[in-house]
Amino acid sequence: MSSWRHHLRTAVIALAAAAALCSSPSPSAAAVPATRFRVGLANIKHIVIIMMENRSFDSYFGTYPGAIGIPMRNGHPKKCLPDPATQQCVYPFHDPSLVNYGAGHGIEAYTIDRDGGRMDGFIVSAERHQGGDPIPDEVMGYHDSRELPVYWSYAQNYVLQDMMFEPTTSWSAISHLYLISAWSAACRVPNRPMTCTTSLSVDYGPPQPEFPWTEITWLLHRYGVSWGYYVYPDKGPITMSSVDPDEGAAPFQSFDTGSSWNPLPDFDDVKADGEIGNIQPGINFPAAAKAGTLPAVSWVIPSFRYSDHPSRSVADGQTFVSTLVDSVMQGPDWASSAIFVTWDDWGGFYDHVVPPKVDSGGYGFRVPALVISPWAKHGYVDHQVLSFDAYLKFVEDVFLHSSRLDPSNDGRPDSRPDVRESYQGLGDLTSDFDFSQMPQRVRPVRHI
Repeated sequence: MSSWRHHLRTAVIALAAAAALCSSPSPSAAAVPATRFRVGLANIKHIVIIMMENRSFDSYFGTYPGAIGIPMRNGHPKKCLPDPATQQCVYPFHDPSLVNYGAGHGIEAYTIDRDGGRMDGFIVSAERHQGGDPIPDEVMGYHDSRELPVYWSYAQNYVLQDMMFEPTTSWSAISHLYLISAWSAACRVPNRPMTCTTSLSVDYGPPQPEFPWTEITWLLHRYGVSWGYYVYPDKGPITMSSVDPDEGAAPFQSFDTGSSWNPLPDFDDVKADGEIGNIQPGINFPAAAKAGTLPAVSWVIPSFRYSDHPSRSVADGQTFVSTLVDSVMQGPDWASSAIFVTWDDWGGFYDHVVPPKVDSGGYGFRVPALVISPWAKHGYVDHQVLSFDAYLKFVEDVFLHSSRLDPSNDGRPDSRPDVRESYQGLGDLTSDFDFSQMPQRVRPVRHI
């Protein structure tokens, strides 16, 4: 082929590829612009972490093809769990209900559920939960694409992580502390982080708690990286819990008030940085996404109704998540975004995988986790061992030159027992992305 014909053919192919990439697969789904990109993490300019509530991996993706799900024999679950009340053994079963009740998910429930690694105490725990769960066998139920079309579509089109472990063996308050600081502690002296020791029980009642150790926004501030913590506050009697370790109702007045899902206002370093204003109403997130003004790192915290927390409908939770994701997909920041969706703890629901022991804080049971990005591998199931520490590590690798929450060199010493992001068994979220080719355009999901 002559040189001019070769160059003409190359130009035509390039124009056709750009046109295909910029065409939208549906009226509501924007395509990734055909812009220049580099191979590597430099393509990620916006990280979004959406924290849902109280579901185990097996309860949401236990029958997902290719995942480490509920062990089966001839299409039926292999293992049943004892029900002391009925003297029967209950197998995992498909649950078509959109509303579940869950069970205890504090330290005591974790110990009973795990049962020394036998993973057979879930019904026992449910029957002890708050004087008896209304449907204790329900914790053995699982959903699939019939109840979870949005979540399963995201898994089919992007990345599902089937070995994401809650970072702690305790409930929401502790998990949210680990989400942003890789630690939960009790401190003998206020404002003295070197007096803190690991604690999986935090009192969120009056007086207001104080957290003097260091969390990730300290490093973001130090490196001049923008961040936002977006909270959808509750109204009415069912709200974000702030007292009951089994997540009972408690008042939540405004977006800047600390709660078990919003611990940042009680961290000393956030106040010292003067960045309390970065904790803001959730409604600001979709507006920023559509306007192209997202900060580099965002956390999004739902209201109780839209959180997937029992006894809320999973249809409402999916509507919430898809609305957030769509706002990013339809905005100018989609081409440089990585969205992570996960659930803060197992909610008392069955999971069959024994969690690895990392330190006195965890890990806890597996929770569902998704990666949504134009750079995410298509239809990929990630089998790496992960925990919320991996989110911190990814943020640090993308924006902070791999600096860690390490008291020996982060400029703000505390007495944490280890550097969770540096745990050798922790997987690397970079493996869920493919930076070797142009990013995929928006893949539409099936909405409810």
